[in-house]
Amino acid sequence: MTEGEVTEFAAGLLGPYVAERITAGDHPDDARRIAEEQTANLFPGGRPAPGQLVYRVLDDAGTDVGSLWIGPRTPERPAAFWVWGVEIDEPHRGRGLGRAAMLLAEEAAADQGATELGLNVFGPNAVARHLCESMGYETTAVNMRKSLPQRSS
Repeated sequence: MTEGEVTEFAAGLLGPYVAERITAGDHPDDARRIAEEQTANLFPGGRPAPGQLVYRVLDDAGTDVGSLWIGPRTPERPAAFWVWGVEIDEPHRGRGLGRAAMLLAEEAAADQGATELGLNVFGPNAVARHLCESMGYETTAVNMRKSLPQRSS
């Protein structure tokens, strides 16, 4: 991506991430706080922190159909890369472009010296879970919750 595209990408991170966290069960205040902290750490001043890589995903015709963001999960473990975000625009889904983006993530991470690649898939995203499982990703943790009925005081 060009510098301008990366700036635009960084500016658009917060809202969708907060919404995804809320859908997955976070309280809105917690979702916003976590998203703001992570965005500030990984895109300080709107620019990628060292090691963070952002790509445009193109289809066979060269049309921009989405984005991919990878980088070290923590500075302390630079060989443990993380897929921070992979997004294929709605009209282009179901054509194998998400799989292609994940293959790009694996290749790009390995080129940077990564020895592993992880990611988080929120519970409601069954399509992404299925894709990752079909590509050999293993579940390392499962968070679960249950809403309880409200009691009157």
